[in-house]
Amino acid sequence: MEGRDPAYRRILLKLSGEAFAGGQGYGIDPSFLEYISLEIKEVHQLGVEVAIVIGGGNIFRGFEGENIGIDRTTSDYMGMLATVINALALQSALERIAKIPTRVLSAIEMRQVAEPYIRRRAVRHLEKGRIVIFAGGTGNPYFSTDTAASLRAAEISADVLLKATKVGGVYDRDPEKHSDAVLIKEISYLEVINRGIRVMDHTALTMCRENEIPIIVFNIKEKGNLKSVVTGQEIGSLVRG
Repeated sequence: MEGRDPAYRRILLKLSGEAFAGGQGYGIDPSFLEYISLEIKEVHQLGVEVAIVIGGGNIFRGFEGENIGIDRTTSDYMGMLATVINALALQSALERIAKIPTRVLSAIEMRQVAEPYIRRRAVRHLEKGRIVIFAGGTGNPYFSTDTAASLRAAEISADVLLKATKVGGVYDRDPEKHSDAVLIKEISYLEVINRGIRVMDHTALTMCRENEIPIIVFNIKEKGNLKSVVTGQEIGSLVRG
């Protein structure tokens, strides 16, 4: 892997909120923040422009609000606020541990803690070598952070969307429930949708398909995987047209 040139100029990395919880199951695990900051630093040092979208499931899942009597729209906004908390935590870690200038751009305005999302501003930050974290989802209820990742990837003309997961890629069935699940190295957007394989929601997949953004699904928990993917090694699964 040493000496390899990056295969992509600009990437959109989608991180799940659950990953931030680490083994705690809830909240933010400082050991994960340190780990992911150093993984991102390795990629940034290659000269790759890095944008990130984070979920908020480690703090609050929007669709679960209805279970406790909160209407869907309100609970979705609460979930969006959870992504801002994660974004600020990652920004702090990247600047403290990796020494990389980082900007948080939020789709929900909160100027005291984050810049408002403006596409041209985001692109300019990337061109200046800063890491950009997109927070607040799309700014609208009823849309997942996967859809936010697809939307932002299209807006900033990312070369690839990297979907970081806790499994090795796309499987024909849930590998955590079926020991005989088979890893699919390459699959089309339509086949993922038609077979009901859980990669990203249909809105996110459709947006990537229409904008011809390839998706690479890989295991973020294996050290060095992020750099391997960015340098073009066959890690995880590729979803494309």
